[in-house]
Amino acid sequence: MRAFGSAIVSEARKILTLPGVWIAFAVATVGAAAITAFNAMTVRSAVASGDTSRLADTSAFEAGFAAAPIIGVVGAIVVGALAIGSEYTTDRAESGGGRQITTTLTASTTRPALYAAKVLVVCVVTIALAAVSIPGNYALARALVGDAGTETVSLESGISRAGGAALYWVLMALIAFAITALARSVMLPLAILIANGSVVSFSLLLRNVTPLADYLPDMAGRNLFGFPPEFTVEGGLAPVPGAIVMAAWAFGLLLAGAIAFQRRDA
Repeated sequence: MRAFGSAIVSEARKILTLPGVWIAFAVATVGAAAITAFNAMTVRSAVASGDTSRLADTSAFEAGFAAAPIIGVVGAIVVGALAIGSEYTTDRAESGGGRQITTTLTASTTRPALYAAKVLVVCVVTIALAAVSIPGNYALARALVGDAGTETVSLESGISRAGGAALYWVLMALIAFAITALARSVMLPLAILIANGSVVSFSLLLRNVTPLADYLPDMAGRNLFGFPPEFTVEGGLAPVPGAIVMAAWAFGLLLAGAIAFQRRDA
């Protein structure tokens, strides 16, 4: 137990020294705040002009929550991938050209404890990211929209949707972590997952071919955000079944990653 505690402390320190993790924080907070500010000012301007026909609603919550499924998810994916992928990045030639994983495994007592510690740290860091970004964006939107908008999202619904978004972020971070552990490289998982989540959704395209695509991890959990039908693609799994399917994907991939991490050489 003491070894596991030491591994958690060590991995927490390590992940907080990674520049990429802080960039992910900046993307999920500052980047999302920029989108929120744009949305909120658009709402305020439309209300002031008397023409809100192009807006689905004038809710401050929706204005602040719009970045959660895109920018926030990208930040979570980067955190998850870098937590393990940084171990396999080759150092510069002047530093010996080695990889951090060799030192990490030498210093660690057991690989399962090390792997579990990394998973736990990814969860904590991603939850912290969500706790800063989601309420912060709502506060910003509320301040900018002011009395111009009409809030259509109740407090209970807002809390539920924020929790659903945070859960989606954590599960996507864990999926990114597991895929990176299997690939032992950060670039390919990041490229695929970020492109799928923000540029072109291959899962959504596949859904046009077969409804089974709704059981892919990103599609299964998409209704956790709780967007009204006019804001999203209709259908898909309900939030609870979707969360279960997405969690099953995360667990299965983490298990596969753990087996690979245990059996492979550094």
